[in-house]
Amino acid sequence: MRRDKTTELERMGEELAALFLQGQGLVVLSRNWRCRAGELDVVATDGVRLFVCEIKTRSGVAYGSPAEAVTPAKQARIRRLANLWLSAHRVGWCETRFDVISVLWPDHGPARVEHLRGAF
Repeated sequence: MRRDKTTELERMGEELAALFLQGQGLVVLSRNWRCRAGELDVVATDGVRLFVCEIKTRSGVAYGSPAEAVTPAKQARIRRLANLWLSAHRVGWCETRFDVISVLWPDHGPARVEHLRGAF
């Protein structure tokens, strides 16, 4: 039961983050893009740059803020995955920024979205 609640919270957080990015004028190119090496949450563009966004959603901060879960090892993995995404989509070199979207969504209250631009 706990896993189902966590999965639903993550799904809702990713949906909210994608809507947030679209509200910022970005076009979402991929959501939950998967390959053998892992998954990218969101890849978006402003027409010039590529934005690779890791979405972290939590209901509280008992185990740290959502953004704190993006460890150096996770950052390195996302960078490798971004290169695989570029290759799979036959995109040549382009300016790429790595962001974290932190969604704090308590059980009773509104969600808070924090966009950490160029987080890594």
